[in-house]
Amino acid sequence: MSTQNSRRTRMVSTVAVAAMGTLVLASCSGSDEGGDTARFSMTYATSNNLESPYETLANEYMETHDVDIELNPQPNDNYAQSLRTQLQGGNAADIIQTAPGSGQGQSLIELSDAGFLTKLGSGAEALVPEGSEDLFGADGVYGVPMDYTIVATAFNETAAAENDVTFPADTDELLATCADLGGAPVSAFALAGAAAPNTGMMALSISATKVFAEDPAWNQKRIDGEVTFAESEGWHDTLELIVEMNEADCFQPGAAGAGFEAITNGLAAKSSLTAFVPSGAVHEIMSGPAEGQELTLQPFPSAGEEDFILASSNYSLSLNAAAGDAASEAAQDFLAWVAEPEQSQTFADIAGVLPASGYAELDLSGTAYAPVADALQADRFAPLPNSQWVNQSVYDELGSGVQGLLTGQSTVDDVLAAMDQAWDN
Repeated sequence: MSTQNSRRTRMVSTVAVAAMGTLVLASCSGSDEGGDTARFSMTYATSNNLESPYETLANEYMETHDVDIELNPQPNDNYAQSLRTQLQGGNAADIIQTAPGSGQGQSLIELSDAGFLTKLGSGAEALVPEGSEDLFGADGVYGVPMDYTIVATAFNETAAAENDVTFPADTDELLATCADLGGAPVSAFALAGAAAPNTGMMALSISATKVFAEDPAWNQKRIDGEVTFAESEGWHDTLELIVEMNEADCFQPGAAGAGFEAITNGLAAKSSLTAFVPSGAVHEIMSGPAEGQELTLQPFPSAGEEDFILASSNYSLSLNAAAGDAASEAAQDFLAWVAEPEQSQTFADIAGVLPASGYAELDLSGTAYAPVADALQADRFAPLPNSQWVNQSVYDELGSGVQGLLTGQSTVDDVLAAMDQAWDN
């Protein structure tokens, strides 16, 4: 951050915002008293000390526009809960980071249905990836898509070469590789088993080949009441493979009680070869603890069919419907600027994701994305499944249910029945 930017950007801690509430944001939005400088606030999730693409874009905008942006980064672990509390209390920031679709606490569909968000203009509409329109609002676009995220498996090529391992071509080879490695001192996978979001992501990654490769419209059928998790052969196969992977020592020792640090530390220390993470995490790990090592994104091995992956926009910026008139006008100008291709590419470069538009035409050879390029360009992908689920509880049941599978406290039937119950509640 430049000296000038340090002076102009004011980082407000979560504690400060919670304590001062509406008064702070009300006093910092709109225009200066007696001056013409426009002002608005923006909140977003952060999970590390690396450069934030939101902060970079805000600083670049302030350098070229007469505007003051108050930045309010919040811890990723409780971002959704904090955001909802602030929205319900009327003291949320003017621009808020949301997630396209439904099924998460910060999902823009649920927030727009609740009246918390303002509909955006044509700039945001133009960026929405084809086929993802229903993830951005029922009667318009309520968020500027910021990325195109791939959910696959991060593979440490450097560590794999040192252990004479290549990425498995199918699930049989995967289980054989796990058994050969034996889990220690090197495991095939690093898993944050105590973190339900990671166990849930593992199941989603596997479901790409077990469920959505065969039936990309499975989620719509579940919405229409034509299928259930409990009766789905693909979902049974997904969870049963996790049980087989656990029995084959695919995960590091103590995986069931491990947190997210197990993934970063395992890949960086080369004690694990693979992890279930979104594509931006590969960039983060290679830029930090695993600097100098080569990581790639690999499609989860299928049973011999063509590769199939999960890919969709995972981050968006939305406008708080409760923003004051002056702040709302200034914030909409900023969102229109963010929606331009140059800013979309800036966000992608910093976050290590693909840009929200034009990703299909990119030459991904020689990048971490090269192994998933064919699937992406051949449209062999589906959106992140939980972005189309009806509420967050379904994903919560999946994540906690997989934890139960790892410890032997749940069965596959238990988990799938709980997901159906959460869906129907």
